[in-house]
Amino acid sequence: MNEILLTKRKNGMLMLVLIIAIYLLSIAGLIFGATLMEDGKSAVLFTVSLIVFCLAWILCLGLKILKPQEALVLTLFGKYIGTLKGDGFYFVNPFCVAVNPAARTKLGQSGDVTSISIPTTTKTNSNSIEFTNKKISLKIMTLNNCRQKINDCLGNPVEIGIAVTWRIVDTAKAVFHVDNYKEFLSLQCDSAVRDIVRIYPYDVAPNVDTTGDGMADDGSLRGSSEVVVRRIREELQRRVQEAGIEIVETRITYLAYATEIAAVMLQRQQASAIIDARKMIVDGAVGMVEMALERLNENQVVTLDEERKAAMVSNLLVVLCGNHDAQPVVNSGSLY
Repeated sequence: MNEILLTKRKNGMLMLVLIIAIYLLSIAGLIFGATLMEDGKSAVLFTVSLIVFCLAWILCLGLKILKPQEALVLTLFGKYIGTLKGDGFYFVNPFCVAVNPAARTKLGQSGDVTSISIPTTTKTNSNSIEFTNKKISLKIMTLNNCRQKINDCLGNPVEIGIAVTWRIVDTAKAVFHVDNYKEFLSLQCDSAVRDIVRIYPYDVAPNVDTTGDGMADDGSLRGSSEVVVRRIREELQRRVQEAGIEIVETRITYLAYATEIAAVMLQRQQASAIIDARKMIVDGAVGMVEMALERLNENQVVTLDEERKAAMVSNLLVVLCGNHDAQPVVNSGSLY
């Protein structure tokens, strides 16, 4: 179903003046008709004026006021006749009905989709009449999705939360193609995040293909966040296209290992960092020992046999690779 824009209905002020004039004329007709009835003349004028006075309020139902970035989807006896867009004072067929199935659905900033009651109510005794705003907002809105626990491609459970900015670009599709476009967006967001996250490891892992080209790469949730959110946006846009929704942007708001393995993964990261640091320390220490031996040989400071060289290398490596400061020992005797 394609959207039909009603652009020639901004005549609400003219119709309001006309309705006021009709009421004034009907009141005048009632007064004049009552005078004629007292003189024994026909009561047709009084009857017509009374009918007009009682039914003229129906025309007021066709007056519609829209603010900037608001729309109103209208149906006439079940048939879609068009959409009002743009700020202004409109007049439409009084029997038109505005349709918005998501009028009472609120996408909270927590990501929960809840049905709420509009606080504007009129209570009479034990009954209450609720007035629901049927206007559709065309502004850019934010869905802060709930954190999800998802297994990455290595089977590790991770928790991830995303924020989606979106807006409605086709009101007819949003209203008639899905039952509730807000709930539809929230559910599709959960599904799209789950489908994309399970392709990537949390951190860089060997022999993992995240692009689908058959070759291992360095993609990860932690290191390739821009690529991940772009793929989530593209997947989500493909899913909500039929609902007339445009996905403006997606961002990761929370990313961490699940609580049951967070401590173990932290120890693993610490061990990996310690190993890398030790490797760097050993490489530097070996280079310093080589440099020391070369300088001693070049300057002929001392001549060492192979056994003394090995002892010197051992002592230097212990000093350079140790976690604590070395305790010097002064040799006051002969080297040999």
